[in-house]
Amino acid sequence: MKIIWLGHSGFRVEIEDVILLVDPWLTGNPMFPEHKRAEAIAGATHVLLTHGHGDHAGDAVEVCRELDIPCIGIYDLMSYWETKHEIATAGFNKGGTVSLGAAKVTMVNAAHSSSIAGANGPMYAGGEVGFMIAGEGHVIYLSGDTDIMADMDWMGDVHQPDIGILCAGGHFTMDMARAAYAAKRYFNFKTVIPCHYRTFPVLEQSAEVLRDGLPGVDVVEPDVLEAIEI
Repeated sequence: MKIIWLGHSGFRVEIEDVILLVDPWLTGNPMFPEHKRAEAIAGATHVLLTHGHGDHAGDAVEVCRELDIPCIGIYDLMSYWETKHEIATAGFNKGGTVSLGAAKVTMVNAAHSSSIAGANGPMYAGGEVGFMIAGEGHVIYLSGDTDIMADMDWMGDVHQPDIGILCAGGHFTMDMARAAYAAKRYFNFKTVIPCHYRTFPVLEQSAEVLRDGLPGVDVVEPDVLEAIEI
């Protein structure tokens, strides 16, 4: 398995027989070198979307069109995009599981908001979510944008994820200290990868607090386009 950061909350996850582009915001992303776009999306089989905000969904439709691959996400937004943009989608909802090749993806709750730009302001985009991605003997909890939730208790118990990709930049989501608290209280991760940080000055710039809060856990600060192999 390879987990490759695309900056902010974007990831390329190579697992089983699929390559998932998670929240692909490439154009205008201060963390992403745009001349590396072709490398980042090469061979992708699906786009996986946590919610509609532009810093997550910015390149989703364009990538799906370019590669002729489906977008996977919450039913309401996927149905709208399939009609409006004529892309292939697979819409499902919280608690549902879809098989993507040999990998299985379950949609779980998140505590945030979700909208897309409309002619008269923001439009409701079906709600914000996270995912449990199972394959190759591992389960990845990809939190999406969220704060700490009591739901994390049963999510950790039911899915037993050993890898956490956690938003941790603060201001718009939980910060490093809150992410450490959530990971320690609700999960038994072997590996934690922070995201949604360093992109803007308002966000946290270091994962030191997260690392200090999780002794015994491999907290990996990702580098853009550098593979984390598990």
